[in-house]
Amino acid sequence: MEGVIDSVTRDLLTRRPGFDWTVTEFVRVVDARLPPRVFHRHCPELQAAEGPSTPSGVPVHLQLLGSDPTALAANARQARRLGATSLDLNFGCPAKLVNRHDGGASLLRDPARVHAAVAAVHEAVGEAIPVTAKIRLGFSNRRLALSCALAAQDGGARQLVVHGRTRDEGYRPPAHWEWIGRIRHRLDIPVVANGDIWTLEDYWKARTLSGCRDVMLGRGALADPWLAPRIRHWLLTGERLPETHWADRAAVIAEYAALQRATLPPRVVISLVKQWLNQMRARDTEATRRFQALKRITDLGALLEGLEAPASSPVPTSTRRPLQPA
Repeated sequence: MEGVIDSVTRDLLTRRPGFDWTVTEFVRVVDARLPPRVFHRHCPELQAAEGPSTPSGVPVHLQLLGSDPTALAANARQARRLGATSLDLNFGCPAKLVNRHDGGASLLRDPARVHAAVAAVHEAVGEAIPVTAKIRLGFSNRRLALSCALAAQDGGARQLVVHGRTRDEGYRPPAHWEWIGRIRHRLDIPVVANGDIWTLEDYWKARTLSGCRDVMLGRGALADPWLAPRIRHWLLTGERLPETHWADRAAVIAEYAALQRATLPPRVVISLVKQWLNQMRARDTEATRRFQALKRITDLGALLEGLEAPASSPVPTSTRRPLQPA
């Protein structure tokens, strides 16, 4: 979710009840302790007086990605000093660039390295704050999936999120929720299921096949910002909320653009808006139509005009008017 889930997105997605906690984009750790500004850029919520949480009060967990236990420990201590109340370790990122530089899912080829990384962070912060981790079902195959999960637990992880695919499987469907269940049966810590949860039906299938009490939403929450509230409402009442209309999706993106524009130049906001719209088209035909029509627009005002036009109206495919300065 690098480049997608920033503090503005976390704010917007947690304004309606649904999420119990959120996780930052990863802070990349190489071989040195990072300065406070790096942590604040990834997690500005650290500077909140009441602790790292979204404006609506949903806790924000800080995520680290790295492979050097010493450097991870130093940055864990730095994060704790800055106010982090939970640390998550990323062993799931499948990006080739990250893996080539010995980060993310690359560690899943050696459970001992997963253990060393988790143990170093756990020892650095002690019992003061919880350490959690996220893994996949292995790198090229699932042979070491359980060993990596046990290594994370033995290293001191208090919770484990498991994405139901290997690194080589990337995001190709299906997610193997039943394999997450095999891991859950062998661990003593809570296991959270992740991967291909786009709808209420997917949520229930993931829970049923994995046996997990909780799930983590990533791309599904961007594709439908009402997915977590829909799940929460169904759990509380047994009632299904109506499907999310395009006007509601467009309103979220428009507000996202307005918030980002307060600190970012229009060209960057345009890129971010298109990135979120691209995530939405995974499960929505109207979002697909809008993306195809708007993907070449280079003016923020015209882009937002095309997003907010009624579903029955033609979508502008070229720049119409500039957006007034903020």
